[in-house]
Amino acid sequence: MQETLNYINENKQRFVDELFELLRIPSISADPAYKDEVLKCADVCAEHLKNAGADNVEVCKTKGYPIVFGEKMVDTNLPTVLVYGHYDVQPADPLDLWKKPPFEPYIEKTELHPEGAIFARGSADDKGQFFMHLKAFEAMMKTNTLPCNVKFILEGEEEVGSVSLGDFVNENKEKLSCDCILISDTHIYSNEQPTVTTGLRGLSYVEVEVEGPNRDLHSGLYGGAVPNPIHVLSRMIAKLINEDGYITIDGFYDNVDIVSEADRAEMNKLKDNPEEFKKSIGLNGVEGEKGYTTLERTSIRPTLDCNGIWGGYTGEGAKTVIPSKAFAKISMRLVPYQTPEEITEKFTKYFEKIAPANVKIKVTPHHGGMPYVLPTETKEFLAAKQAMETAFGKEVLPYRGGGSIPITSMFEKVLGAKSVLMGFGLDSDAIHSPNEHYGLFNFYKGIESIPLFFENYTK
Repeated sequence: MQETLNYINENKQRFVDELFELLRIPSISADPAYKDEVLKCADVCAEHLKNAGADNVEVCKTKGYPIVFGEKMVDTNLPTVLVYGHYDVQPADPLDLWKKPPFEPYIEKTELHPEGAIFARGSADDKGQFFMHLKAFEAMMKTNTLPCNVKFILEGEEEVGSVSLGDFVNENKEKLSCDCILISDTHIYSNEQPTVTTGLRGLSYVEVEVEGPNRDLHSGLYGGAVPNPIHVLSRMIAKLINEDGYITIDGFYDNVDIVSEADRAEMNKLKDNPEEFKKSIGLNGVEGEKGYTTLERTSIRPTLDCNGIWGGYTGEGAKTVIPSKAFAKISMRLVPYQTPEEITEKFTKYFEKIAPANVKIKVTPHHGGMPYVLPTETKEFLAAKQAMETAFGKEVLPYRGGGSIPITSMFEKVLGAKSVLMGFGLDSDAIHSPNEHYGLFNFYKGIESIPLFFENYTK
């Protein structure tokens, strides 16, 4: 390993320079205006894979943006690790909130990153993180220390729901066959307390519509005599959660996994700090389900949130109307063993049940995903934990994230392999927001940790 680490240290600046070139490509998958840039980014990723030493590198066509594949098969008797990442990025809007243009990367020191952080769209999500794998692989290849087989799959549609990935994986099971999947698209708790993500929540996302009168009405002529859909919808949303933070949907908690007291104690070693949490988001107080810490509320418990609500007149000035319709978008984060299909059905039935008879209700499901858990006794987790403990020189704890990465469940179902979520970002890196950044410390620690994971997992 020392030879590999020496190679990494000798090439640190080049690694950053090459990442800057990748970050300059505005590979925004959500906006068709950037189609050529997304395709260019796929080609650049393929070139990096080839230069690092991968064989059979392909830019594979899909119904959407291409998937970049490459591999290095050392010995079929050795285990195979499949590395996943995505080269597409979120739109950069609003542009006026960026300190500098989002696709002109630069390094700046911050309170959390005294060694400097790379500021650019995609720096943490996910170009900076998957690029660590390419450079770690290069280091192992150049020093002849790759201990097992490795395959790479880099997609260009993660930020728009990985719409082509499922079909590609199902159609290429043999090509993608592996023993485990390694993903760096998550974060650690802090640089002082490194973690390995062992769980993610699932998702059920719906849009609701409440219809009252057959047209917008004059609020002077009809006000006080007819149902106002905005009022009705607001009351219905308020009924979905009670004062104890408990979701009132019938049967909502039927299949919720009850985490053991021992696991909860291990989880809370992360030293949940309510004051720091409140300060970081500008709040005077927090709330949530009674009987659980903030860490637990955002990881092992299901939630329901109204993400947007609208109806009637919202333009400049005044227009005195009772709207014909009101709308809202609602997301529910799920935990094992809830499924998006089950929860969407229960939500729909309950929402219809609490609706007054004088309005019409419509619930439209949008998308969903399954929750995911990597048990802490598995060889995949232990290999990651030991790798990061060696690199950071500190105890590494398990950490359950509150977000959703639906592909992890799909990978396990189709390929029969567990995903190791060994991310190195921080939750303060402003991913999806202006001034996204990724610490140089984190970037380098990732490159150091990945070869150690390969070594540990092979053993």
